[in-house]
Amino acid sequence: MQALIPLLLVATSVHAADMQVHRNLPYVDGGTPQQSLDVYTPTEGEAHPVMIWIHGGGWRIGNKRSVQRKPQAFVDRGYVFVSVGYRFVPDVDVETMAGDIAAAIRWVRDHSAKHRGSSEKLFVAGHSAGAHLAALVCTDGRFLQAAGLQLEDITGCIPVDTAAYDIPALLESRSRRRSLLYTSVFTTDAATQKRLSPITHVEKGKEIPDFLILHVASRADSTERSQAFAKRLREAGVEVNVVPGQKKTHATINRELGQPDDPPTQAVFEWLESR
Repeated sequence: MQALIPLLLVATSVHAADMQVHRNLPYVDGGTPQQSLDVYTPTEGEAHPVMIWIHGGGWRIGNKRSVQRKPQAFVDRGYVFVSVGYRFVPDVDVETMAGDIAAAIRWVRDHSAKHRGSSEKLFVAGHSAGAHLAALVCTDGRFLQAAGLQLEDITGCIPVDTAAYDIPALLESRSRRRSLLYTSVFTTDAATQKRLSPITHVEKGKEIPDFLILHVASRADSTERSQAFAKRLREAGVEVNVVPGQKKTHATINRELGQPDDPPTQAVFEWLESR
């Protein structure tokens, strides 16, 4: 706890900054309303680092407007904050969702200067299903490559409380009934489950970005899968930090992210400042 005290003092001294908000910007031509994003921008300065946020919702629901205090918190710290919408199951599959995210990242890089952002400092983060998509896009280079980017174009990745880093391993530890959430999204095909697992794509020499993994400390499946994913990243030479959220739930670790007295928020900004 002592290590967090200096950061807490800094965080509580930050005053709310003015920001501009641009909503429902399409990131593909001729796309659906879901294929759009909201941009929250500081009103002063240029070349701010950019945080790209992917909401959760079980790969089926969710809204890019559900960002709580995050935009203001990041703008206060001198970041451009981008909240991304994407299509859901059953209209599309997970690979198509990941393609949406990659296309949004490409749009952000191409338009970052217009919104006072830097194309050289792009961070990708998300909660729950959004955390899985963030980790998948930041490890399986196919999606970014299809959008004209590379893994090395991402500065860092922050997945927040997902157990879906290794789908086959996760399903082995769950009852048939509790597995329906995942098999209805990732199918019952073992090869598909493996291909859509971020841990599958972690290899040395791939220029995978640094990771900060947040998870609920009391949630057994998220803790186990987060630690296993972190171990694989370290073995591949990727710099990774893991932060367990004490006294958090799957909902509150997301809802409270951005609050100045929130320990996971402190950890996020401390990590970002070191990049």
